[in-house]
Amino acid sequence: MSEAMDAMSRAGVATPPAAVPADPRLAARVPAGPLAEKWGRHCFEMKLVNPSNRRKHTVIVVGTGLAGSAAAASLGELGYSVQVFTYHGSARRAHSIAAQGGINAAKNYRNDGDSVFRLFYDTIKGGDFRSREANVYRLAELSVRIIDQCVAQGVPFAREYGGLLDTRSFGGAQLSRTFYARGQTGQQLLLGAYQALQRQVAAGTVTVHPYTEMQELITVGGRARGIVTRHLQSGAIQSHLGDAVLLATGGYGNLFHLSTNAKLCNASAIWRAHRRGAFFANPCYTQIHPTCIPVAGDYQSKLTLMSESLRNDGRVWVPARPGDSRPPAEIPEGERDYYLERRYPSFGNLAPRDISSRAAKQVCDDGRGVGPGGKGVYLDFADAIRRLGKRVIEERYGNLFEMYERITGEDAYAAPMRIYPAVHYVMGGLWVDYNLESTIPGLFVGGEANFSDHGANRLGASALMQGLADGYFILPATLSDYLARTGAETVSPDRAEVRGAEEEVRRRIGRLLSIRGRRTVDSFHRELGLLMWNHCGMARNERGLRQALQRIPVLREEFWANLLVPGVGEEVNGALEKAGRVADFLELAELTCLDALHRAESCGGHFREEHQTPEGEARRDDAAFCYAAAWEYTADPARPALHKEPLAFENVHLAERSYK
Repeated sequence: MSEAMDAMSRAGVATPPAAVPADPRLAARVPAGPLAEKWGRHCFEMKLVNPSNRRKHTVIVVGTGLAGSAAAASLGELGYSVQVFTYHGSARRAHSIAAQGGINAAKNYRNDGDSVFRLFYDTIKGGDFRSREANVYRLAELSVRIIDQCVAQGVPFAREYGGLLDTRSFGGAQLSRTFYARGQTGQQLLLGAYQALQRQVAAGTVTVHPYTEMQELITVGGRARGIVTRHLQSGAIQSHLGDAVLLATGGYGNLFHLSTNAKLCNASAIWRAHRRGAFFANPCYTQIHPTCIPVAGDYQSKLTLMSESLRNDGRVWVPARPGDSRPPAEIPEGERDYYLERRYPSFGNLAPRDISSRAAKQVCDDGRGVGPGGKGVYLDFADAIRRLGKRVIEERYGNLFEMYERITGEDAYAAPMRIYPAVHYVMGGLWVDYNLESTIPGLFVGGEANFSDHGANRLGASALMQGLADGYFILPATLSDYLARTGAETVSPDRAEVRGAEEEVRRRIGRLLSIRGRRTVDSFHRELGLLMWNHCGMARNERGLRQALQRIPVLREEFWANLLVPGVGEEVNGALEKAGRVADFLELAELTCLDALHRAESCGGHFREEHQTPEGEARRDDAAFCYAAAWEYTADPARPALHKEPLAFENVHLAERSYK
């Protein structure tokens, strides 16, 4: 870590201390025994709560995406009293609905060589050997149960002519394991979880609180016991108490302002928990999706994803000659560069997302990009249409083609799509152990909000798999074990810890409203996002990271001195909501850059330009960085404490990742 320390010192940035000795809070608690037996043995060894005692326990669930809705429904089905919080008007509005392409599972319906171990291996390799083996194997093991669960709920997966479930391929795999519902898989899976949730609402075990945003985590005696919320319509500040808290609030890709995430997606719930003592792991692991509609203007609010599934039939190419501005139909085959097929012949257009994104950036940097500003590459379906017919392509991807035409005004059946990489998913998040419990006892974290399964890069179609595995199968078991061990103990709303958390929320809101400066919150968010994209985006280097670490504290200081939030707190106030979230982004951005600077290697979505092979591929440093970096909040954003969880690879061998 000395290189990163020296870099920060030269930049005039406060240097974080060296990694502190092993902290018992960072115990991963991975069960002993053979890999394939760990989860089954753990389930037997975990304690249970008697059915008649479950109604005595209250579990707070924040977030109603796949992980949150599935967990709340499952816990309600078990008989617990579940309080669910969402800032949407309906639980089914969560961003999981936007996932398009599919969900992985090791069913091997195609008889093409898939297995639980192969899915495990592909996921470990896809994450560039930076994830915990036991968690990843459990994910692969549970994947087969997820499909059965969803089919039983009536999820309309695509089917073959004979009625069997259909699958397709996704990046990073050489077989077909991705189950899908046209280009609307996330929507259909979320509706399945939503109906399960609403069933428990009707049964009286689950209560959903819409239009409520978590503002603070309440800890009592070092354990998570509740949250403070603000009602987004009335502005009311209220505490909600229970025996455990589950955060399933998604990722923080909107740190970069322009991303494929919904505009409301934010980091505030997990960041407020981080400030209370939850370690934050691997914040620099950001996934750039290679298949997005290019940026159209300086004041665009978000970007639109085109599903990775399109790369099953679409071929990616650019003109072979720099500066060739001819329409694609006028460029003959011999003057095209199908660069993914050329560079990665074994995987071709289905190379993993991080590799495909960097390859697109490279050809555009070489002057061979297409469209306005040369920031695009072609995704061409002409060959597939000739081979299969337009009707087949319409059946597989029709809604995606319609969405592309609505946004761009271009017909992708007649001319290639134009795509370019964009921020999509984050592999970092709150650190959790094997039980998905954070370093704060009683605080559990599910789905994209935790760091646990994807390492340095997520394979396509694995996010839905993780969210449902966490929600339907893992958290109901591990939360029950926690409750059985701790028992039910009522916390008085008059306790000092509760009142203190409420007062902290009121103080923060009052401060935001009282600045009365001249800059809008959107202007700060836009500047921060561009800064992060330029210096900590698809490629990072020491110089750029040092520049970002100099600018972010200055921007944060200006935010607290010159922000304008009109209106008051006791009513609907969208600017106030944004301001709280951007304030957290301004702190998270600094931690992200510090993490990227300290990790002097390239792996997955973290690509340091100083650390690459002669062929331009990522070069890991396993001797120095084969660990999860877990950062502890220290009140000084420039000096977080670094803790390390070593990663042991006993079932797969560390190797240079190759898709050639």
